[in-house]
Amino acid sequence: MQIIRVRLVNSKDKEKGCKEAPVEVLKELGKIDCKESKELFEFDKLNLEEIHVDLNNLEEANYLIFKNSLEAFEKNDQVFFIGGDHSISYSVCKAFEKTESNPLIILFDAYVDCCLSKRKQPNNREWLGKLIKEGFNERNIILLSSRSFTKEEIEFLKENKITLISMEILQEDLEGVCDLVMERARGSSGFYISIDINCVDPGFAPGTNCPEPGGMSSRDLIYFTKRLKLLENFKGGDIVEINPKLDFNNLTVKLGAKLLSEMI
Repeated sequence: MQIIRVRLVNSKDKEKGCKEAPVEVLKELGKIDCKESKELFEFDKLNLEEIHVDLNNLEEANYLIFKNSLEAFEKNDQVFFIGGDHSISYSVCKAFEKTESNPLIILFDAYVDCCLSKRKQPNNREWLGKLIKEGFNERNIILLSSRSFTKEEIEFLKENKITLISMEILQEDLEGVCDLVMERARGSSGFYISIDINCVDPGFAPGTNCPEPGGMSSRDLIYFTKRLKLLENFKGGDIVEINPKLDFNNLTVKLGAKLLSEMI
């Protein structure tokens, strides 16, 4: 198992606050003594790495993320990434696809990140759309907690028949939805969880660049991750879009650390 810091930011985050998240999340992770199950959490035994990227050379940055992620997936049973913004998932998921015969991505995000662009290096609102356009099987993606869409994204979702579980459905039957997602996950050769922290209501996670009201509670997201991690074919995940500069009382950074500790 490996944890990799990726401080890539390719978004409108002018102050590059998400760049600071990996360091801050790991600081909080180091303060955790036990998981909720009372199992000891041994931070000192974690295998920590960083993919060093140049924000002024996005093509090289994405190549390095892909190359190093591919190597990490091939060498480890589980790999976890701390961003950075959600654009890191473009190269990470391309690498993940290379290592699995039937991969599944379970994506928690307030947005669907399927804005279409001709840019070679997708930003945090375009990465998933570009990943699908380049051949990732859209039937191997589950979107949860999305609640803000553009017109073109709605058309893209319908055209590609992407599984979208809205907040309304989540609210009605959280346990049933989790059962359904777990069943889909069991049928994959391996699954990967991508968590954009704005999937959580900003009341629980204010430190993010694009807060969107009406999201999941932090408790509900922890519930999902704790259940999904029990499956043997869980291969890892990422936590992205935390901006410590916008945080309040370090709530969002602490949530990122807690999610990571419960998934490991």
